[in-house]
Amino acid sequence: QVQLVESGGGLAQPGGSLRLSCAASGFTFSSYAMNWARQAPGKGLEWVSNIYSDGSSTYYADSVKGRFTISRDNAKNTLYLQMNSLKPEDTALYYCAKAVGGSSWTYDYWGQGTQVTVSS
Repeated sequence: QVQLVESGGGLAQPGGSLRLSCAASGFTFSSYAMNWARQAPGKGLEWVSNIYSDGSSTYYADSVKGRFTISRDNAKNTLYLQMNSLKPEDTALYYCAKAVGGSSWTYDYWGQGTQVTVSS
């Protein structure tokens, strides 16, 4: 069965960095686009970034563009999100999700999330 397990969250200071990982199993990771999304306390789900199956194309929300970098290692079945210049408003539960195709923007499986808290 499909499993997505996020890790790497924690407490960071404003201006600091964290790297999130999403370990995937139960499907051919290299065949599917992947996504990061987040949900801040009391708010709805916000899309953060998307990467195509071969890593050739990446997309970012305006709120994180220039600060976050999505990447993937298809040999390790792992998705990453490098987060730099963190702001308090980046505090949220971060989820990874699997798309239904190599360049799809529709997602069918989600992980349980990893908490990121940005505070001094």
